[in-house]
This record gives sequence, structure tokens and C-alpha cells, in this order.
Amino acid sequence: MELTEQDLRSYNGSGSSKPIYVAIKGRVFDVSAGKSFYGPGGAYAMFAGRDATRALAKMSKEESDISASLDGLSEKELGVLADWEKKFEAKYPVVGRVSSPNVLSA
Repeated sequence: MELTEQDLRSYNGSGSSKPIYVAIKGRVFDVSAGKSFYGPGGAYAMFAGRDATRALAKMSKEESDISASLDGLSEKELGVLADWEKKFEAKYPVVGRVSSPNVLSA
């Protein structure tokens, strides 16, 4: 399944009929099993329906860091991101990708 960033936004846990998705580096994970964390009122609800790549790398919950951008991240932050990716891969199914209209496909 391929989702635009706009499509992804609708999987933020606000509707009980839809799963909750979080993207990391463009891969979309179904985090519905972690609804207490990612659903409304959860500690990580701000990531629901979004690509949380940068925020996870920086261990940040700042709105300005919730993006897919890897620009300017340190080696340490990229390592933290890799750890998060492994955790998500072990716990949640990958259900699709976020299409990037600004990125040319090879």
C-alpha cells in the first residue's frame, strides 16, 4: 500500500474504525497494538498518522522535529533512529510506504 503524507494523517487514532499508523523513513507501521502509546492521549500520540523519523532520531516530541527529514542528523542520532527502526520492526507490521512526491525514484 502506498500512502501520501495527507493519507497517512487520517490514520492518527482519532477514528475507531481505522488503524493507527506511524512511518519511519517512509515505511508505514501499523502501531494499533500500541494504542495506549500512540492513540489519543497516549505519550506518543503526536507521532500517529505522521512520519516520525527525525523526532525519533532526536528523541524529541517537538512538533518541529516530526518529519521525514534526515538532514543534519549526527551519526549518534542516526544510530538512535536505527535502534527505533529495529524496535518497530520487531513489534509492528509494515503495511506500506509513504509516497514522496519530492523524491525521484531510481
